[in-house]
This record gives sequence, C-alpha cells and structure tokens, in this order.
Amino acid sequence: MEPAINNKLTECAKPFVKWAGGKGQLLDTFEDYYPLLLIEGSVKRYIEPFVGGGAVLFEILQNYRIEEAFIIDINEDLINSYLAIKNNVNAVVEYLSGMELKYLRLSKDVRKAMYYEVREAYNSRGPKSILPDIERAAQFIFLNRTCFNGLYRVNLSGLFNVPCGDYKNPTICDEKNLYAASALLQRVNIFAGDFRESIKYADRHSFVYFDPPYRPLNITSNFTSYSKFDFTDENQAQLAHLFAEMNDAGALIMLSNSDPKNENPDDNFFDELYGNFYIHRIKAKRSINSNGGRRGPVSEILVTNYSVKK
Repeated sequence: MEPAINNKLTECAKPFVKWAGGKGQLLDTFEDYYPLLLIEGSVKRYIEPFVGGGAVLFEILQNYRIEEAFIIDINEDLINSYLAIKNNVNAVVEYLSGMELKYLRLSKDVRKAMYYEVREAYNSRGPKSILPDIERAAQFIFLNRTCFNGLYRVNLSGLFNVPCGDYKNPTICDEKNLYAASALLQRVNIFAGDFRESIKYADRHSFVYFDPPYRPLNITSNFTSYSKFDFTDENQAQLAHLFAEMNDAGALIMLSNSDPKNENPDDNFFDELYGNFYIHRIKAKRSINSNGGRRGPVSEILVTNYSVKK
C-alpha cells in the first residue's frame, strides 16, 4: 500500500541544524518499521519527545497524513530555534544572512576570531524569558554550521564548548530551507522540557517516536552532552516506564537506541527493559568513535509496541 502523501511543499524541508545521532541515514530503513495505521493514513498526531535535528519529524510530516505534531526537547536553545523559525522566519533569515555575508568575506584567521566572538556572546547569556529569541536562534544556527563537525556539546555548566571548524564555504543561511521548514512547522506544537511531559498528548490516534540520548557502548563513545543534564541508565528505565504508559494509552510507539550487544553479547539491558514489546535490530553506520577503524556498520535497536511485517 502506498503511503498517504501529504501536500508537498515546493521546497522539501529538511533539518536546519546538523545533529549528532541524527536519523537522516536511517529514514529509508525506518519506513519498513512504521505502523500500518500511519501508512494507511489513520494516524493524525505525531509526537517526538527528543526532537534533536528533526529528520524523522520532517519526513513524517511531508509523507503521511499527520494533522498536528508535538515536539519536545530539553535543549532550550534548540527549541528556541524551532520557535523562531516557526513564528518569525523573516527575522531569522535577515539576521543569519548578515552573519553569513560577514563571515564569508573574512580570511581564515579572522573567521576563527569571529566564531569565538559569537560563541562567547552566545555563552554570556541564556535565552530571553519570552521566546523566541531571534538573535540567539541565529547564533545557535551559526555556531552549528561553523563549529567542528557540526557538534552540539556543552560542559557541566551548560556552556557550548565545541571548537571552530575548518570549512571553505559553509552554508550558514539556507534561506529556501528555512522558509520550507517554517511552513511545515505551522502544524507543530513546540515545547522545551522533560520527555515525560509528552504523556499528556498521547492517545490512540498518535504515533510516538522516541530517540533519546543513546546509551554509550563504551567509554570512548560517551563523547558529548546535548545539555547539562546527563541521560543515565536510570533515565533509560524511566523512559521504558513511559513507553509502557503510552502503550496503555493506546498510542503507537517506536523507540531507537544503541545495541549493547555490539560490545558485549551478554548485555541484555534493553532486552530486559522492553521484554514485553517487539525488539528489532537494524544496521547503522557508526559516525562517532575515537577509533577510525571502528566506524563501520553496527547494530542498533528499534523497539515497537506493534508487530512489523517487512
């Protein structure tokens, strides 16, 4: 059966930030694991409590008959950027295009100086009490587009500490995509907060996708934090409890995480947490590892509360 295609935008929207752990490379694989009711067009609400770069969000909204979506993330600056693009994209484009024009005219050394000036300004204050904060959203996107490997990493004080990247001609203001993303986000309710808040929106007409910070496979893979709050094994267990609650509410749910069996075949952490549900193992390219020889395909898990026919 063909997916129920939504009205396509003239420009296909895609994530406006790079995001470690983003699911762009897995979108084709995920199509085999989406629930049948989503494919048939019966699901009207999409919920993503760890939205990150939003690759799955943009894919779902542009290919299935979703009437409204709810996205949540604990990273306030990421959510501020979503809100700014949704509510005031003209101002974001104007501010960001000015930064891009200035940056691209500079020599390599002066570009680096500008990067650290923006990073210092970004770290010197938090977002305004009333969102969206346009200047901070532009700074957030600028840093994401010019920092090393497009990482987002903060220290325990919550300060962004990624060094400057080395790009010849980076696209800092992708104007067409920002406008396409803004049009798409008009159907999206956007919140900063804890993933547990998402239970308020789950019902039998919902499809929920959980993409939490992955459980580290080993000490070298625990490379970064997306906020000043770590995501521990206790948090993973709390998430499994929420998964069960949403299942009881009748929602269709899919969750992704690392597969500890890549490192230890006897590690049944997720097999035990989600023993009452369907656990699938898929292949993904490891993109973050200190050992360059260990960046090939590895197993990741997908947990669903519905059976999958492939």
